[in-house]
Amino acid sequence: MSFVASRTAKVATPAAQGERYEPAVGFVVTGVMAAGKSTVADLLAQRFARGVHLRGDVFRKMIVRGRDPITPELGEEALRQLDLRQRIAANVANDYWHDDFTVVLQDIYVGGALANVLGRLEIAPLYVIVLNPRPDVVEQRDRQREKTGYGEWDVEGLCAAFAEETPRVGLWLDTSERSPEETVDEILLRRHDARVR
Repeated sequence: MSFVASRTAKVATPAAQGERYEPAVGFVVTGVMAAGKSTVADLLAQRFARGVHLRGDVFRKMIVRGRDPITPELGEEALRQLDLRQRIAANVANDYWHDDFTVVLQDIYVGGALANVLGRLEIAPLYVIVLNPRPDVVEQRDRQREKTGYGEWDVEGLCAAFAEETPRVGLWLDTSERSPEETVDEILLRRHDARVR
């Protein structure tokens, strides 16, 4: 059998094979840059027997030419690409969930972007976690990272805009004094407060 033929053969899903897993759920983890989203989302996904950590920004990075930069003043093309990124991320999250994986989707969903991605997700139950450390903690964490996300962005201004413009849905956690592991424990302990569907 050729490689192409073997790759296109129909593969039975675990559900079709009669295997049972814990009910798959979905989490959306958001917050400003350097809020701890990647670390927390990865640890959270690992708490499940079938867990997926889906990084929404990976779909922006896949654009190798023609990518519009994410700056404080977003142009029409940058907004279009942001919407594309959110649409693709939601579709991939839905596919994993339909195949019995618990999905932790992580990205910056500020303002109307949060409602946009929630509206595209078919997952239920669905939980929203907003990591909301103090601006001084965000600034300190950003300095400690290999990459810096802020550049021309102002940390305090972005934190304020995120808090003012983003709908107060789900569980908002001040993680300033919490380790990533403690944050995940708190999320699981209080997931009823985070449920949006």
